[in-house]
Amino acid sequence: MPPSKNALLEGPILRSLLTLAVPIVLANVLQAGYQLIDAFWVGRLGGAAVAAVSLSFPVMFLMFAIGAGLSIAGSTLIAQYVGARNHEMVSHVAGQTLLMVVIVSLILGTVGYILAPDLLRLMGVAPDVYPDALKFMRVSFVGLVFNFTFFVFQAIMRGIGKATLPVYIVAGTVALNFILDPLLIFGWGPIPGYGVMGAALATLGTQSVAAIIGIVVLRMGQHGIHVRRRDFIPDFGYIKRAFFLGLPASIEQSARAMGLVVLSFLIASFGTLTLAAYGVGSNILQVVIIPAFGLSMAVSALVGQNIGAGNIERAAAIGRLGAWVGFVSLSALGVLVFFTAHHLVGFFVPGDPAVIDAGAVYLRTMSLAWGFMGVQLALTGVLRASGNMVISMVLTLVSQWVLQFPLAYVLSKHTTLGADGIWWAFPIANVTIALITIGVYAKGDWKKKRLIETEEDELTGKVTEEILVGEATR
Repeated sequence: MPPSKNALLEGPILRSLLTLAVPIVLANVLQAGYQLIDAFWVGRLGGAAVAAVSLSFPVMFLMFAIGAGLSIAGSTLIAQYVGARNHEMVSHVAGQTLLMVVIVSLILGTVGYILAPDLLRLMGVAPDVYPDALKFMRVSFVGLVFNFTFFVFQAIMRGIGKATLPVYIVAGTVALNFILDPLLIFGWGPIPGYGVMGAALATLGTQSVAAIIGIVVLRMGQHGIHVRRRDFIPDFGYIKRAFFLGLPASIEQSARAMGLVVLSFLIASFGTLTLAAYGVGSNILQVVIIPAFGLSMAVSALVGQNIGAGNIERAAAIGRLGAWVGFVSLSALGVLVFFTAHHLVGFFVPGDPAVIDAGAVYLRTMSLAWGFMGVQLALTGVLRASGNMVISMVLTLVSQWVLQFPLAYVLSKHTTLGADGIWWAFPIANVTIALITIGVYAKGDWKKKRLIETEEDELTGKVTEEILVGEATR
């Protein structure tokens, strides 16, 4: 029986790219709905409640970054094995990646639960906010295992080219979260209201449902992958390899999270107006980043499959097309935002002309360079797909910690630009790191790296071994 064809390995590249990118972007947009829904209902409890929830976001964002980074290793290996049509290893890698990430999440969740009081004291939490903040954070740490499990499930489905199914699961759980939030926050009939902790419990419940559905899908074997019980038996050799493969990606994602905290301190030093302008502008930037990261993930999965299949030139063509798609689409968004900046900021703060003006300056300063951000993220997806996680990590660290943050400080504190110097650091860093990434991609060293052995490689190795043995016995 001949092996089934993989549509992502042949035919028009743009179609293959969009087939993966569109559902990934939709899933990411829906995932952001959890925070929006929590913010909507918790906001009805007052300012102290909102503060209690907000305090957990930086900590949990850092935790999620670690989980997402480790899942990238499994996704990369799975994509290459799918391309090589080694279905046994696809299932094995999926099971081992899930096992590894669950173990890490249980360790982080346990440590976080125990240290939550110390974390909040370190953050200088006000006495009236502390009790609710502690409850919310501890429930969030309990739910970490479910978050990490679903991260891995999404990564696995991306790796095998089945990115649509997670969209339906996320859509269903977000809708369920919208129902459970008011029910558990305010109570109804015999169900007591838990206040702020109710929002955390609602998210815990819906995330656990998503994780369970994901595991059932992997075990059923009806969606392009079948993870059997034996695939969960610890393979410490693989787990060690995957951990150190995914560690640079986790550091990269964590560096982004920590960078936001550092930048916030600098912005806050210029007062409430600058901070408000950054807050509104960042909300709009997040909307732009979601499709950019979706494209990067799609490029990574598609390139990984083609590398696994030995289609190196097609993989290179995917990288080039992905970079052009990122540049054109994000540049178009940038032009649109540039000419509508006042209206966009005014939508969020309609009664504050000062914030509208400051926010518009922020958006206009950085928007025209968004296309370069699209290029950099698309080509970084190529590097990850080939297993060059360290290079991808270094590029991100250079972008934020060598270019953007020092530039933001120097331009804002030591020139006449003032707060506008912070905004100028964004486009300068985006353009510079995009050009560096293009250079790394064009050099082509990534083409020489492959994380797996194909059947052809194994056959070549056996033939070489037989020749060497034959020569030795003569």
